[in-house]
Amino acid sequence: MTLQSIRRRLASWFAPAAEAGLDRDALAALYLKGDGIEVGALHNPLPLPKQARVRYVDRMSVADLRRQYPELETTPLVEPDIVDDGEKLTRFADASLDFVIANHFLEHCEDPIATLKSFGRVLKPGGILYLAVPDKRYTWDVDRPTTTIEHLVADHEQGPAVSRSEHFREFAGAMHKLAGVPMYEKTLHLLTDPAHLERVNYSIHFHVWNHSEFLALMVAMLQRYAIPLEIELALALTRVGETVTILRKR
Repeated sequence: MTLQSIRRRLASWFAPAAEAGLDRDALAALYLKGDGIEVGALHNPLPLPKQARVRYVDRMSVADLRRQYPELETTPLVEPDIVDDGEKLTRFADASLDFVIANHFLEHCEDPIATLKSFGRVLKPGGILYLAVPDKRYTWDVDRPTTTIEHLVADHEQGPAVSRSEHFREFAGAMHKLAGVPMYEKTLHLLTDPAHLERVNYSIHFHVWNHSEFLALMVAMLQRYAIPLEIELALALTRVGETVTILRKR
């Protein structure tokens, strides 16, 4: 199946959120229950319904996160319950979670295919992956080239080091668009320096998509690698510039 044919199918499957009358909170209430985790919540954890119990996972403590993101020095951050690599989730057993929340996380992953495999591994059968990614059309990434399935396959099969420096250069170039934004005034000289970003392993947007491109790539990745996740719902939340996708483990 070609990406073009996948896009045509997706156009008939998924409606904009404005038509569906849904948002992040409503989707959480519909789909999340039991025991789960949120990966990389940082300063924007997902509000959860009463039937859902969550632990927070991040690669660093709050103290280390503040050193990594000095632009967030005055912003409240979620203290991780578990420090772990969110791309691998090595501290979680197979089929141990009812849900995984990963909002604005997948674009930060160097190997999104391996990350989706990890999410599929830790979910119980019937478990939910609640996934949101920014739509590049509404961010400073607007002029960056869309990440293709070929690129993701290469990062997965050859290792992400092959494209790492290129990603840091792209990201640093895009960050120039934040000139004049008060939040970034003190650190913009660092965020636009690719050598610095790579040296400190800053968590950049390694990959970028718009709504339809992301969904097409998701279908292609899940099929190609037999990842046991199925898209149950996908919405374009254009008001906040993101795509929210609900996937269920077979």
